[in-house]
Amino acid sequence: MATAIPTPEEGPAQMPGFTTRPQLRGDFGMVASTHWLASATGMSLLERGGNAFDAAVAAGFTLQIVEPHLNGPGGEVPIIFQAAGAAPRVLCGQGVAPSAATIDAYGGMDRIPGSGVLAATVPGSFDAWMQLLRDHGTMTVRDVLDHAIGLAERGYPVLDRIAAAVTALEPVFSRHWAGSAAVYLPHGTAPAPGTRLRNPVLASTYRRIVAEAESAGSDREEQIEAARRAWSQGFVAEAVGDFLSSPVPNGAGEPQRALLTAQDMADWSASYEDTVGVAYGSHTVHKTGPWGQGPVMLQQFRLAEAMGTGHDVRDGITADFVHRVTESAKLAFADREAWYGDPDFTDVPLKDLLGSDYAAGRAALVDDARASLEQRPGRIGARSPFEPPVHVPGLTPGDRTTGEPTVRDAAVSNPANLRGDTCHVDVVDSRGNMVSATPSGGWLSSSPVIPALGFPLGSRAQMFWLDPASPNALAPRKRPRTTLSPTLVTREDGQAVLAIGTPGGDQQDQWTFTALLRVLNGVDDLQEALDTPMFHTNAFPSSFHPRETVPGDLVVEPGVGEETVADLVGRGHRVQVAQPWSLGRLAAVARDPETGELRAAADARGAQGYAAGR
Repeated sequence: MATAIPTPEEGPAQMPGFTTRPQLRGDFGMVASTHWLASATGMSLLERGGNAFDAAVAAGFTLQIVEPHLNGPGGEVPIIFQAAGAAPRVLCGQGVAPSAATIDAYGGMDRIPGSGVLAATVPGSFDAWMQLLRDHGTMTVRDVLDHAIGLAERGYPVLDRIAAAVTALEPVFSRHWAGSAAVYLPHGTAPAPGTRLRNPVLASTYRRIVAEAESAGSDREEQIEAARRAWSQGFVAEAVGDFLSSPVPNGAGEPQRALLTAQDMADWSASYEDTVGVAYGSHTVHKTGPWGQGPVMLQQFRLAEAMGTGHDVRDGITADFVHRVTESAKLAFADREAWYGDPDFTDVPLKDLLGSDYAAGRAALVDDARASLEQRPGRIGARSPFEPPVHVPGLTPGDRTTGEPTVRDAAVSNPANLRGDTCHVDVVDSRGNMVSATPSGGWLSSSPVIPALGFPLGSRAQMFWLDPASPNALAPRKRPRTTLSPTLVTREDGQAVLAIGTPGGDQQDQWTFTALLRVLNGVDDLQEALDTPMFHTNAFPSSFHPRETVPGDLVVEPGVGEETVADLVGRGHRVQVAQPWSLGRLAAVARDPETGELRAAADARGAQGYAAGR
């Protein structure tokens, strides 16, 4: 039976079988996300006869409204899904760099800014959601936007983190970003937690898209195509182009000339591609290609196989387990910086990186007695790895904006909170359709709201390197190597059995890996797997400006236990004990193809994620 969250002294490491809430079970449909209103929206679409794809799209648009500090219409979304009876696929909603975005265009900068319009890529989420709806859903544009429009018009509850973000940014909004002030300082001051906040301009934007969609006629697909045109070639793109036609102030009030244009939006559309997967036991774990960090998790599974990590996970989170997982993560993430990038532009040796022989060689580098403190990317044949510069952590004075969807000033007392966050949603229906998506970008802290549209642009270009030697070097119309990393798992006959993911920037494929390793090694209760004490390392270059590295770093929740912490310190880890229940916001759904039983769970961390289903 579920119990209240324990105190740090009686955390789950001391309570086998502990769960913060019950795992949901049923056979109709399940939605798990990082916000209860998104889960409720998705469930509403299922109850009205929609499928998992309809539910995921509607939940995704709802997340844009209720978690504006973590994502928005100007952002992006990678989606991994399986339609019943078909193979798993990826729908890439990651927009590309503008056509004018060359390294020379950033004249003398060593890194792309984390905030402001210079970091904008083509907004990708809208087109991706619309294509998923068109090709695999059953409902209309109005159906999937209805809940989001209503919440934007009537107002949604202000989370503590929204209030903290707006409070920290109030000077920027009031002095430099008038469009942001109009939305987020409705009475001239930041909204208090628990109050309701409206965004009538964004509601109007989406209402106009619905109207233009329905003016195309009664055919559902024609309406969706009209909505896509309204976004990328119509009034939305025109408003973006008009806003960027003059210099736009960054968070310090300095005018910047954007590289993004309306033509860049017209020239791009979301695209389908195959997943990248590796077998682990009797299952296959599916991720995006190396334009995302997803293959990092696959490398971690290969390393776990090579070292025998995970077979004893039912014994709890031991020092040996944390040490081996952390050291493996350091190796995999070093390879991420050395080799990953948009495969349309760079030769990523993914087959080699995911090979068992390569993993065995990398696993031999792990010393069970000592933590590593240096970057150790692997060589592939005669090819030398790219090794980025190491930047020491530090806060930038004079600009309160941030390239991450977090508030640095509010997080200084807890270093674990200095890393990123975003959103996530998983859906499964009774027919076996399954979706995992991680929407992000276009958050309120990094770019000014466009007054005519009610939302800011994204800042994902900050993830490019300005060093042409990097596989992730900036180039026109190239995808930045992102952190967004949904996960889908299939069994031997190819049927989807699990979708899982979390917000968390660079930590996504660390927290999800820990939970998934437990599930694939016999922890049957999804909620128990998600409630596991979490940990992660920042001992590699952050994906977010200013691209800092913290050598030897290991952040753990108190639930791992004092003895485990002491053991890890003794091995040379530079351990930071985070606040209780602060690492991760996992969500997961599952399906048993034999019985048709569906399950779902959502992380209690953050006090906002919920699963819904029956």
